[in-house]
Amino acid sequence: MLTAVVFLPAAAALLIAFAGRNPRAVRLMAVAAFLADFALALAVFVRYDADAGGFQMVERYPWLPDSPVAVQYLLGVDGLSATMVLMTGVVGLSAALSSMSVQRRTREYFICLLLIQTAAMGVFVSLDFVLFFVMWELELVPVYVLIALWGTGRKEYSAMKFFAFTFAGSALMLVAILVVFFSLDTFDMRALLQSDLTKLVAPVPLVFGLFFAAFAVKLPIWPVHTWQPDAYADAPIGASVMLAGVLSKLGGYGLIRVNVAMFPEQADRAAFTFAVLAVITVLYAGFLAFRQTDLKRLIAYSSLSHMGLVLLGVASVGAAGAALSEVGLTGAALLMFTHGTIVALLFVVVGLLDDRVRTRHLPDLGGLAGRMPFIGVALMVGGLAALGLPGLSGFAAELTVFLGTYPAWAALTGLAAVGVVLAAGYVVWMLRGVLFGPPRPRWATVADANLLEKVGPGLLIVAVVAVGVYPALLTDTLRVGALEALAGRLTMLVP
Repeated sequence: MLTAVVFLPAAAALLIAFAGRNPRAVRLMAVAAFLADFALALAVFVRYDADAGGFQMVERYPWLPDSPVAVQYLLGVDGLSATMVLMTGVVGLSAALSSMSVQRRTREYFICLLLIQTAAMGVFVSLDFVLFFVMWELELVPVYVLIALWGTGRKEYSAMKFFAFTFAGSALMLVAILVVFFSLDTFDMRALLQSDLTKLVAPVPLVFGLFFAAFAVKLPIWPVHTWQPDAYADAPIGASVMLAGVLSKLGGYGLIRVNVAMFPEQADRAAFTFAVLAVITVLYAGFLAFRQTDLKRLIAYSSLSHMGLVLLGVASVGAAGAALSEVGLTGAALLMFTHGTIVALLFVVVGLLDDRVRTRHLPDLGGLAGRMPFIGVALMVGGLAALGLPGLSGFAAELTVFLGTYPAWAALTGLAAVGVVLAAGYVVWMLRGVLFGPPRPRWATVADANLLEKVGPGLLIVAVVAVGVYPALLTDTLRVGALEALAGRLTMLVP
């Protein structure tokens, strides 16, 4: 089943490449592929047995059977990756539906989007470091092409900046992977979780730092974040949805899967540094969000601020008790899912607005709630979820992060909580600037979303409300993943 989840989008991309001549047929084939992949992702999440725990649905085949290098095709999911697979299915389908208005080079556009889906799914289920790295790299070129060809503004600059930053991070990760292999003679991530990684051919703190740098760029966090606002703002809507909703979560996933799970002692030592970087990211991005007049850049900085909260949750590994670390890591993973759906909803709605009014400049907007009731409601749900309104998914995730990190880093957690106040300010300012105020004559003829355009935002709204009302839909499974990521640290804590 996992092979189908990963490679169904790539197979659809191949079919479109050779048979997709008619733009309408291309759109239908792409959406059908994303819909099928979402169904498979949902099946993976439902089939995962949280009571049994561990890696399940494992698929293992020798990749290079005659080579002295033991490279395998090895897939599997635990509580963390099963939830990330579900998130990717939801967000990917929404990205495809938000791209139905693409008219220029439709075939190439959807091929790139489908390849990104395969890459993200591959990262989340890969249990061999070589396969993990291949999937990590696979998304670089499609994202670059989407921004450079279908983007707006300084699209070539933003595409190159994205590529340069993420490629540099990938190079650092490759060095770290090779050091681990030369030391332990395996790429099997399951075996490495049970291995002693304190005796490597290179200093352990250096290897830990290389992994951390690679994941920090992708997340991103301050100070390696500068590619993010440009890429998010200048990318076409479908690419913005995938970048913010899914690809940024690869960084958080890597931090938990590799830095915390494989290097528990180093993660414990680095926890304070994580917390400091997290607070800087939260406050820096929150204040900058107030200065933005472009809707997409405002959402980009809001996203950056929330990624700081993800890192803060990871910093809970510095807590004195294992139970607190479990709460913090569960919160970080839950925030990755909830933020993925929330930011995807916001970008989809901005895309619908931009298609109608042809501007994202806040001072030019206003009074649109009466003209676009569905779009207005969707924007309000996304905005209120982003600021952490109780009853929506953002509240449950942020609260869990704060509960897990406060006992370890009380002062820093208090400072990070200021980010929630900032979010309330810039979200309310955004909603007021777009939806309220006196109706403007220039928008008298704009139309609301049609039935097809309501499907993507509707799916995301259901996810935001469902998890907000009943977080245990995800937390029971994520808690298993958090405990397994902390297994090495639990051993450290045993007297």
